[in-house]
Amino acid sequence: MAAVAAPAQGSTPNPTVYVRNLEERIKPDQLKEALTEIFSEYGTIIDLVAKTNLKAKGQAFIVFENVEAAERAIGEVQGFELFEKPMVLDYARTRSDAIVKRTGNEEEFEAHKRRRLAEKERKQALEAIESQKSQLKRPSAAAAAANNAPTDPATAINPTTNRPTKQPRASGLKSTNAAPNPAAVPDEYLPPNKILFVQNLPEDYDVEALSVIFGRFDGFREVRMVPGRKGIAFVEYESEGGAIGAKEGTGGMALGNEGKGVKVTYQRQ
Repeated sequence: MAAVAAPAQGSTPNPTVYVRNLEERIKPDQLKEALTEIFSEYGTIIDLVAKTNLKAKGQAFIVFENVEAAERAIGEVQGFELFEKPMVLDYARTRSDAIVKRTGNEEEFEAHKRRRLAEKERKQALEAIESQKSQLKRPSAAAAAANNAPTDPATAINPTTNRPTKQPRASGLKSTNAAPNPAAVPDEYLPPNKILFVQNLPEDYDVEALSVIFGRFDGFREVRMVPGRKGIAFVEYESEGGAIGAKEGTGGMALGNEGKGVKVTYQRQ
């Protein structure tokens, strides 16, 4: 079918093309094969990523060798129907791993990965908060049942005053429909910051032992044990970047004789 030319959506031109509105029911391998066949006509493809997780299905990234190839592809493939759905194309908002690795050194690539991971974790934290907010807005099953229940004799209308008579609640009784704390975001979805909270540590691990483990990462400052509390510690870095790298590199690490994996999250602000 003929392609419908349309301008990109305004992202800065770069070698990576973002494709959306793809048919979600097509298997990833089949989708990649079809995309490769279409886009390889416009230049050398150095990477192609077709998203498979539930939230990102129907999206893909085509990484070309240069910006000119991406520009030609967007100009000519915009609106082209693939599996009976018109593709929507734009430049990717951020540089791809493949481009950074190709044009920069190892240090730049590691910094790029840390920034990408931090952005992903921020999004997860925001999604977790929004999810909890939406749950708070929904009436509980108990509350809905109470609203639809027949009138309780204790709240029947008093014929003398024409007002409902309600029995006082017994002292000490509390409502079972208390709303959860909206700020109680799960530990794994806390947004990045420069202090890590480490749990499940062997009891014999002290500041010196933990400094050897966490001191390998950039910007390490100190380990702080918690007086009177065994198995937990705080590890501080000079910036979020160091903490992100340390969290990624130590989470689930088996320590001690029992080989129990440590839990590493960001400190709750």
